[in-house]
Order: sequence, then structure tokens, then C-alpha cells
Amino acid sequence: MSYAEIVEAEGHLVDSQILSKIFDRVIECGSEFEVIDFTLGHTNEDFSRLRLRVVAPTKETLEKTLEDLVELGCYQPEIANAVLRPAENDRVVPDDFYSTTNHHTFVRVDGSWLEVAKQRMDAVIVVKGNQAECRKLRDVRRGEMVVCGVHGVRIQPEFKERDRLGFAFMANDISSERRAETAVRKTAELMRQIKADGGRIVFVAGPVVVHTGGTAAFCNLIRSGYVHALLTGNALAVHDIEHALYGTSLGVDLERGVPIDEGHKNHMRAINAVNRHGSIKGAVDAGTLCSGVMFELVKRNVPFVLAGSIRDDGPLPDTIMDLVAAQEAYARELVGAKMVICLSSMLHSIGVGNMLPSWVRMVCVDINPAVVTKLSDRGSQQTVGVVTDVGTFLNLLGQQLSEKKS
Repeated sequence: MSYAEIVEAEGHLVDSQILSKIFDRVIECGSEFEVIDFTLGHTNEDFSRLRLRVVAPTKETLEKTLEDLVELGCYQPEIANAVLRPAENDRVVPDDFYSTTNHHTFVRVDGSWLEVAKQRMDAVIVVKGNQAECRKLRDVRRGEMVVCGVHGVRIQPEFKERDRLGFAFMANDISSERRAETAVRKTAELMRQIKADGGRIVFVAGPVVVHTGGTAAFCNLIRSGYVHALLTGNALAVHDIEHALYGTSLGVDLERGVPIDEGHKNHMRAINAVNRHGSIKGAVDAGTLCSGVMFELVKRNVPFVLAGSIRDDGPLPDTIMDLVAAQEAYARELVGAKMVICLSSMLHSIGVGNMLPSWVRMVCVDINPAVVTKLSDRGSQQTVGVVTDVGTFLNLLGQQLSEKKS
């Protein structure tokens, strides 16, 4: 005795290698498949369409196969509504809750497909009336209707585009042998286009921006209107302010590359200087802080979020030490972002990747290939990796944008 269901999928299935992934997933789950119909798109805009019969030896195997196929964009064409069950308590949902991906998601309610708002991975879907949205587990309230299981859930994966800007070239493999200049040029082209269209570009950065001599180039990006928000931690701000006030970073003279006498306390002196004015903006307004990344952000009213950690010195008065509050502040600045550029900050980059839907461009720059790979492996598959020194990347990026402008 066997169990069977019919599923369908549509999109750029061949270009994005989703077709082969669907077949492989069926076999991996212990089921078999039969292609009932497949129509190949004839133009760049046309979608391919697949109709597949999935056959399994047991009902449990079939359910597991169908569940796995949902993540690849497969859905049952003649299907009942999504299963909705009430949350048992605040922050507590039924055990079979549906856990979201970062792809466009739709749920079937009262015979209609509702697009899920606030898309992000690792959330639940709450339905109220004719609206559905992703909700972090901690934000679910008792009695809210939560989508359970995969029936009545449809995902639309991001498809590999036909490389209108040559951007997909960088997304093939992560390699330290690829020319950084090519990746920088294509990143600059996309940044220029997003800015012209009125889109938002958000940067996620670590203190290495200062250590590697990227401060001047990053400041130029801010002045040129390419930075619409900065998400970072206490360290970048402290080291940037230390550099602006004393010419050092962690006590090392960045011009000569040597430590200076008693330079080890300069970062604490920088924190003390800001504390005297109550905030970074206060230090800028008082004329104490007159250069650097934080100065440029304040002067141009570019929002920034400093998320604290257990290792922070000080911290600066602007640093948010409440983890949940910091996450919420990050999420607010990511709303409407068209592109996110991560500069050598693994934890912050992964955190931001978890908050983003898959259609937002991500570029991750790090000298360590493992960092770039980890971000992609944790679900942010839209990430383009650039393995190079952050200071070099920023300086090349500034040159590309300046040359085009000239």
C-alpha cells in the first residue's frame, strides 16, 4: 500500500536549480516522484511550471516529504485552508507550529491566499481576520491564531535572476582568489541604482573598519548619501571616537602602526569624553568630537544603533544593553532596506541576516572565508560573499563611486 499527493511549483526552476533540488529532496525523504507535466518558460520573464506526483510507502513519510517540499516552493493545488490553532499562553504556541523561512510566504485562509507580512526566518505566522504576519515567539499572545503544520502554506523562493547587473557572478562560490575589484564594481553599480531609485542601503559593521584604515572612505560614503543607517556594536563607535580624538585605535597609532605610551587607556578616555556630554550627539554638538564615522552620522542625521554585549567597556551611553531592545531597534532600521552591506562583524551580520527577507540584497565582506560562508549556511542564501580586507574594499568602493560620479 502506498500514499500519494500531487504538488505544483512555478518560477525560474531550472536557472535556480530548484527543479533538481525538488527531485533530490523527494528521494532523500524516502519517497518517489512522477513528473505529470513540466512546461519550460520561453523568455526571461516566463516561469517554468511543474506538476509532480509524490508517492511514499507510509503516510508519515509522505507528510515529511510534503513538508520538506514546501521550503522549495511546492504546494498542493487543491488544498484545504491552513490549520489555525490558538496560542496556549503568552509566548507559548502549539507544538506543530509552522516555522517560517525568509522567503515570500502565503497562507490559505477562508479559500484565499494571504501574503504574510514582516517576513523573516524562524518566526511563527499569526492570522487575524484577513491579515497574516510573521511574529517572533516572544511576541505571541495567548489566544492569537497561529498557523500549524504545512498544509495551506505556500512559499515563493527567490529565483536566480538573469544577471541584469552581473551581480549573480559573485554569488556562485566564495573564494579568496576572486578579484575584489570585480565584486566592488558590481556592488557600486547596484548601490548607485538603489540610491537613484530612492532605496535604502544599510551597513552592518565591526571595529575592523577603523583598524584597517577604512574610516575616511566610509565617511565619504556617508557624506555622499550611500549610508542610510548603521547597525553595529559598542566597539566600532569607541574605536572610531578614540581615533578621532587621539589618532589611535586600542592604543595603536594608525598612521605609524605602533603602540604609543599609555595608549592602552585611550579607548576608556574616549568613553569618558562622551560620558561627559551624555551622548555621542552631545559630544558633537559641544565640539569635542569633530571627525570620524560617528561624527558624520550625527551631522547628517543618519540613524545608528549600537547593540551591546557582555564584553563591552564602558559602554557608551548610546549603547543599548538590553538585548531584546537592541534587536527591535535593528529591525526598525531594516524596514524598507533594499541592500545590506556587512563589514567584518560576524555576530551582527548573522543577526541581521535572520531579520531580513530573502529578496533584500546582502553583501558580506570579510578577510575570513568562513565568516562569509557561515552567514549563507545559516539561511541567508541571498548573501554575496567578498573575501578581502575591509579597508581595501571600502577604499575601492569609494573610488568606483567617485569615478562614476566624475
